[in-house]
Amino acid sequence: MSDTPHPALVLVPHGSRDPRAPETARALARLVRSRRPGLDVRLGHVELNEPLLADTLEDLGGAPAVLVPLLLSRGYHVKHDIPATVAAAGAPRIRCAPALGPHPLLVGALHDRLTEAGWPAAPSDRHAVVLAASGSRDPDGAADVRRTAAALAARLGVPVAPAHASAAPGVAEAVRALAARGRTRVAVASYFTAPGRFHTETAGAAPWIASAPLGAHPDVARLVLHRYDAAAEAGRTAPAAHHALVPV
Repeated sequence: MSDTPHPALVLVPHGSRDPRAPETARALARLVRSRRPGLDVRLGHVELNEPLLADTLEDLGGAPAVLVPLLLSRGYHVKHDIPATVAAAGAPRIRCAPALGPHPLLVGALHDRLTEAGWPAAPSDRHAVVLAASGSRDPDGAADVRRTAAALAARLGVPVAPAHASAAPGVAEAVRALAARGRTRVAVASYFTAPGRFHTETAGAAPWIASAPLGAHPDVARLVLHRYDAAAEAGRTAPAAHHALVPV
């Protein structure tokens, strides 16, 4: 990518049957464009919504691009699905940034969303949080969620227990474990990029308040551009033979 200073930025959401999810991705894309005027910002979903990533890569016509997964931890989509789509497209001038999380900017966004939902400025020793994530069979993905939970706990000054929508422990189990420790005022922090079934289910299990998904939060937009810049810079400095899809 050394021959162009501004590769396109392709945001790669998972996709959802919930119509609010693609609209959230479009809102985030608009926010990113507003922060980086002139940058070619596109969407390419892993599945379920248009445009699909394969179609976006075809539309690029061989132009260089950086893919930024709108996924919060490592897992099958980041490690396998996205690279496989790029390989099948025969697009050698593509680089892929890592998953968005873990990152301090996401912790700040989680705190903001909790505050919007009613989290107190001075929590008591009865308060705690369940960090509700999608869940993954990949141990790296689970480790990433635990790291985010630990960072959020340090920021809030209360215990934060990780839970998952599609794996154990679930939100209800995490709430019970916190209650056994005397934490009876438990909020659910929604660790999702957009509304959908997982957010609806985990929020429904909240015994008190549940935050909105991260969505088009300013810190998410900042993180997207941080991931883009790091991957684009790696592309400029890497040897020409290495300008293929390489996670950075």
